[in-house]
Amino acid sequence: MNVFLGKILGTLIGFSALGVIGGFVGFLVGHLFDSGLLRAIKMTGPDGLHELQQEFFDTTFVMMGYIAKADGRVSETEIAQAEALFTQFRLTPSQRENAIKRFKRGAETSFDPAPELTRFRRIVALRPNTSQTLMLFLVSMALADGRLDTAEQQALSRVARALGISDAALQRIVSMVAAQANFGGHRQQQRQQYQPQRSQLAEAYQALGVKPDVDDRELKKAYRRLMSENHPDKLSANGVPKEMVDLATERSQNITTAYDLIKQSRGLK
Repeated sequence: MNVFLGKILGTLIGFSALGVIGGFVGFLVGHLFDSGLLRAIKMTGPDGLHELQQEFFDTTFVMMGYIAKADGRVSETEIAQAEALFTQFRLTPSQRENAIKRFKRGAETSFDPAPELTRFRRIVALRPNTSQTLMLFLVSMALADGRLDTAEQQALSRVARALGISDAALQRIVSMVAAQANFGGHRQQQRQQYQPQRSQLAEAYQALGVKPDVDDRELKKAYRRLMSENHPDKLSANGVPKEMVDLATERSQNITTAYDLIKQSRGLK
């Protein structure tokens, strides 16, 4: 596809203002405009979405390796966690090979995450929510063993800053994801058995990212926002590969469980 609108308008405006030199400058400015417009059209089409999904996949696994190596070595537990994710995502043999390759690259001592994240931000520029979605995935994976050590926290902070996410926003994501994880499957059963009801309720509010004194209307808005952010169609539109959408679906179920607990405590239907 060829786009000439910027060149034509730039040349005409430049020529009318400054003559030949102005027309030449206008042509160059118009060329830059057309290049950006062409890329924007491409990135909103099927080919652009495929490129975005591949970039999300590649960036996820290389950053997983980087975070796993943050404390100086990749432990057997972290390798097992990565293997479990490969299985959970139901990767094809070629995808699995690529994921392992990217993970190992991120775990190299000389690896610098900045260029990778700069490239990622450039590709997702038209979908700004994608950077936060990537951060959610990375935090979820870092918390797969139920804890986050200092080195992992520092690595996540570096990634977040490179993605334009503040430390305060990162802490909110970590707090929410950690709480949400406790409302799923085996952990939920353990909590119901051993954790006091008041403590469970406090964690439910944390899972929704709201304070216990939030009113019913704002509570419902927070719940709907989180469900919208984790909706499969919205995630796919933001470039999340279909293999990874199930992880967000599981998170949605945990969010609903937390919300139901709060509703029950408030007598809401």
